[in-house]
Amino acid sequence: MAAAVRGAKQRLRAELKQRLRAVSAEERRRQSHLLTQKVLSHPQYQKARRVSIFLSMPDEVDTGAIVHDIFQQGKACFIPRYQPGSSHMDMVRLTSPDELAALPRTSWNIQQPGDDEVREEALSTGGLDLIFMPGLGFDTQGHRLGRGKGYYDAFLRRCLGQQPAAPYTLALAFREQVCPYVPVDEGDMRVDEVLFDEDPASPTC
Repeated sequence: MAAAVRGAKQRLRAELKQRLRAVSAEERRRQSHLLTQKVLSHPQYQKARRVSIFLSMPDEVDTGAIVHDIFQQGKACFIPRYQPGSSHMDMVRLTSPDELAALPRTSWNIQQPGDDEVREEALSTGGLDLIFMPGLGFDTQGHRLGRGKGYYDAFLRRCLGQQPAAPYTLALAFREQVCPYVPVDEGDMRVDEVLFDEDPASPTC
């Protein structure tokens, strides 16, 4: 990665973290509810049968209601399982929303099944139709700023190599995370669509 791009990413990450800390819990709930409604009516979500969704952290759009709807609609639900110390991530199957409460937490305070737990892995059993994408920042061209580990970029490249058709990628963002431009390099994968509260008075980075 060029030093200039790396530096620009670091500066933007710091700015976005500060911006997210200033968003009230009430505002996070409001935007999360609005985005949940957008997701449930989205044609890509409605037609998808095999869906990957991240389990949200406090500074991310709350995905809890979407997880429950995936099961209500009879879709197959897959969640990330990261391997710390590498850029490898699998999407493993969640069999019930009731499992969520018992999932252990990683050192990043992210819930995921334990490494020793045998679960169906999405790319081994038919791939994915739709992947919900987390991130720190996005622009409306689909550029995404992650947290610097490269998990989703590496996983999407695996999808392209192992699935006959690429999954649709849908980012969920608070409007405070949407920027005029996100710096990227050749290793960064673009998302198909960014969902956010498109208020014309929205702040931008």
